Formats: sequence, C-alpha cells, structure tokens
Amino acid sequence: MARNTRAKKQAEAPKVDIGAEIFASLRDLEKLKGIPVDYMVERLKQALTNAYRKDREDHRDVPADNVVVNLDEKGLSMFQVKTAVEELEDIALEIHIDAARRINPDAQVGDSIYIPVDIAKFGRIAAQTAKQVVIQGIREAERGVMFESYSSKAQELLTGTVLRISPVNGDIIVKIGQGADASEALLPASEQIPGETFKEGDIIRVYVMEVRKPNRGPLVHVSRTHPNLIRRLFELETPEIADGQVEIRNIAREAGSRSKMAVRATMEGIDPVGACVGPRGGRVGAVVEALHGEKIEIVVWSEDPCEYVKAALSPADVVSVTLVPGQKACSVVVPDDQLSLAIGKEGQNARLAARLTGYKIDIKPASQAAPQSVPQETEEQ
Repeated sequence: MARNTRAKKQAEAPKVDIGAEIFASLRDLEKLKGIPVDYMVERLKQALTNAYRKDREDHRDVPADNVVVNLDEKGLSMFQVKTAVEELEDIALEIHIDAARRINPDAQVGDSIYIPVDIAKFGRIAAQTAKQVVIQGIREAERGVMFESYSSKAQELLTGTVLRISPVNGDIIVKIGQGADASEALLPASEQIPGETFKEGDIIRVYVMEVRKPNRGPLVHVSRTHPNLIRRLFELETPEIADGQVEIRNIAREAGSRSKMAVRATMEGIDPVGACVGPRGGRVGAVVEALHGEKIEIVVWSEDPCEYVKAALSPADVVSVTLVPGQKACSVVVPDDQLSLAIGKEGQNARLAARLTGYKIDIKPASQAAPQSVPQETEEQ
C-alpha cells in the first residue's frame, strides 16, 4: 500500500476513556507476576486489531497493517487505514478521494487515510476474541518469566517435593519453587540413584541439568546421579569451598555405591581434605546422608600425574607409578597384599581412579612387576 510520508490532518477517532484504568491493572499485573506493561500493551493492541478484523460488517479480512490502535493512559482509539483513489476497486482497502477529503481536506490520491473506528460498536464475538488473546498473552508472558527464572538455575542444586511417581516407567515429577514461582521438574528413572525409593511428599535434593522451553512452560530436567550433585552438596556444606579457599578439581562417581573427589587448597595453611571432611566428619557425613549412604572418598589433587594417581588409588598403598611415554596411561606397582584393595570389588576402585585422573591404569603386584614391562590398558575412563 502506498503511504504518503507527508503529515496529514486526520479526523480524530472516538476515544474510550479506559486508558488509565487499563494501565493501573497492567501495573498491578507486572508487580504480581513480573509481566512487563509494554508487553501486555502490545498484546492488547493485537487483540483489538484481530477483533476488528473479524467483526467487520462487510466481513472482509483487512490486513493487520491497515488497522492502527493507539493505547495510552489518555485513552484508547483505533483507525482503519485506506488508500485514497479516484476509482474504487477494493472498498475494504481503498477510499474515494472525495470521501477522503471529508476526513482530511488536504488528502491527495495515493495518500494513506486514517479512518476513525467506533470501538464501542464491537460485538460480543470481537470482545471475546480480544479477551482470549489477552489471556493467551498473559500465559505466554508467565511462561517466559518462569523460563528465565529457572534458566538461571541450570547446574544448581534445588530442593523439591515429590509430587507423583509414574507406575509405568518410574519417572518422578518434583515440585520446585514456591507460590507463583512453583514449577514441575522431571527426574527420569535413568537419573535416579539405584536402590533409592521415594513416596509422594518426600523432600528431595536434585541437580538441575537443563531447562527447556516447550509450549506449555519451562521443562526442568533434574538428576540424582550427576557428579555435580556431589559438588553442589559440598559447596553447601563446606565454607572453604564457597569462599574459594578449597577447589574441587574432579569427581568420579558410581551413583548409589561409591565416589571419589579430588580437591586442592588455593592458599597455604589450608587442609583441603580436612575442610571437606569437617569436624568429626560432619560435613562429608551430611553429604553421604543426602545421598542415602553413598561412600565418598576425598583425595588431594596434584599437578604431578604420578602423585595424583597414587592418591586416587586410595586406600591402597602404591609402590611406584610409571607413565607410558606418548600416552595418557601409567603402570602402577602395589604390594602383593594390596592388589585386591587397589583394584577393588569388581574393579571399582581402579575404575574410579582412572576416571578421576583421566589416566588408563595398569596395576601389577610387586612380585610380578618388571622394570622393562610395558603397561597394558586394563582400566579405562
């Protein structure tokens, strides 16, 4: 449609004096639910535009660009935009130049003419349409606000309440947040600690893996098996970690059974393992309790790979660690009576040590070790 950029005197549209009332309601809505006033004003304009397009007497589908809605605290008004022409071809989009000049005496052919619309004549269907669009806008805004709120909580520790448990696949729906900010989180069966059982109403701590934004609101995926659940629990229980005096370098976990955590002090005079264990084992005990008895071993991280591997194989004693040139692998020698302890039940200790350090570990008893032997990759990450 041709639009004349010259300013034209247009007749004023009937103005409905409800602007102040609308804006007062929108400000209350913003305080209550965090939905911006500007956002809702645009949704109201869209609703009124759609209502007018659907409730026209000539039943013509007028393009949205041909409807202008003005809404501010002074009031509400609306115009339909038509092009001034000498010969009418489409009465829904065009206006004869003579009629245009009755609205704007300075109108010329090709000008856009803003024709006032009497909003008070809207019918019941139009009003209902507007209402539905506004309601939908509020819902979308609420979901957007909630999504932004929970997106910031990704990779964090949250406390929730078990709402329901699926009898089909064992997935758990957890309620997180309070009041208007409450949402539901999904704890899949695959992210639950083996052997753990819950019932509706139980309080549960979960780690937020990700937050998605589907049509029905934010979908929060949480876990009880993720290694970072242990990280967040220790951050909560250990002030030295929260203050940055102690750093968690890595965690290797077999959820529900056993975990190893490597820590280091960032300043002199701090015992990183002692800080995590806490007085009388209270700090590590609180984490173990939150994980329903999962064993947690804390070792000192070292820049020296050999020292790090030795610590990671705790509680076994290590005679020597030899790195394999050109590979991230090593050969470890332990006393004969320490072999089963170093390997662990079903290889768990060696497996966790390999994951913790990132090195493939070949463990040999001292009686079989030979200086020239080539380490084999028996334990993988």
